[in-house]
This record gives sequence, structure tokens and C-alpha cells, in this order.
Amino acid sequence: MQRTALYTAIALAGGVLIWLLLFWSPVAQEEHVIIDPKISPEPTGGDFSLTSYRGPVSLSDYRGKVVLLYFGYTWCPDICPTNLALMSTTLSAMNDVDRDRIQPLFVSVDPERDTPQRLREYVEYFHPSILGLTGSRHMIDDIVERYGGAYRIVDKKGDEPYVVDHTADTYIIDSQGKLVRRMAHGSSVEELLGAIQPLLQENLSR
Repeated sequence: MQRTALYTAIALAGGVLIWLLLFWSPVAQEEHVIIDPKISPEPTGGDFSLTSYRGPVSLSDYRGKVVLLYFGYTWCPDICPTNLALMSTTLSAMNDVDRDRIQPLFVSVDPERDTPQRLREYVEYFHPSILGLTGSRHMIDDIVERYGGAYRIVDKKGDEPYVVDHTADTYIIDSQGKLVRRMAHGSSVEELLGAIQPLLQENLSR
């Protein structure tokens, strides 16, 4: 057991190193800090349509599946990798049947830099089932607001690198497309599984 845990820790450390080499780009600005978002007391959620490397994608395409929605961007130095790693670990802890009934979506709040292809390379590093989405600034703003999220571009000056402070929650959407829960940044794998499993059982009973 100890040897297995050691091998797992080595593999995770190697994975983080590879991610840093492929995607991390230091930004010579203030320390990245997540904003304290002004959350709507009752976010409406709802359907939306954006673009992936596969082409147009709508939330309604995944009716019958539980959707894990996360807002972030590929240049994020710390928060996004942490949450995507959590999502990946959660998916890996499931059996094949349950995993196939979940669709993780990563919506970029940085459409100027995050192309569909870059999003694909970024999110699939964490797990092949995660799908990266982008669209116009107007479309993204509408979705973020309806889901009770927030973000803020920090000190953008011309073509210089910049960071985006953003809500770090994971939004859980049931098989009917309804927003049912939001998991705070720092939630454990067990907590995320605990929020997902009842929805999967609910699907079986329909």
C-alpha cells in the first residue's frame, strides 16, 4: 500500500512538472488572487451555446447527463489547475458507467487568448472527457452572470501578459439542465462525489 502511494505521488509530481512546462507562463504582476464575487442569491442558470474544437456546443446537448461546469482560463497560474485536477481525480474514481453519464465543461473567461484548440490541449491534459468552450465576450458575460459567477481582467496593457481573477466554484447541473449546486474551491474528491452520486441515482429512477 505504501509503495503504491509513493508511486502515485511520484506520478502526480511528474504530471504537475509537465503541465508547468507546457502551459504555465509567469506573469510579472501582482499575486493572483480570486475576487470576492458578488453572487446572485438565486442564479438562474439555463441553456447556453458556445464553441469547442468540435464546433458549436449547447448545454442542452447533454440532457440525460450530469454536467460539471467551471469558469477559468488556460493561462491561470494556480486555481484552475487545482480545480481541474480535482475534477480529473473525481472522474477517475468512478466506474465506467457513471463516468459516461457525466460531462465536464470548462468555459474560458479569456476568449481573446483561449482558442478552441488551445482549450482542447489544456483541458485534455487533465482528463480526456473535459471539454473546453469559448465564445464572444458578450456570450460569456451572459453565462457567467446567469450562473452567479464573476471575473475581472487585471491590469491589461496592450499585448502584455495579464491575469484574470475569477470565481473558482464548480457548478453542478442535473440531467434536466437545472443548476442544482455549486461546490466551493477546495472541496474534496469525497465531497464532489457526494454531490454527484445522488443525481446519478436520480437519473436511474426516472
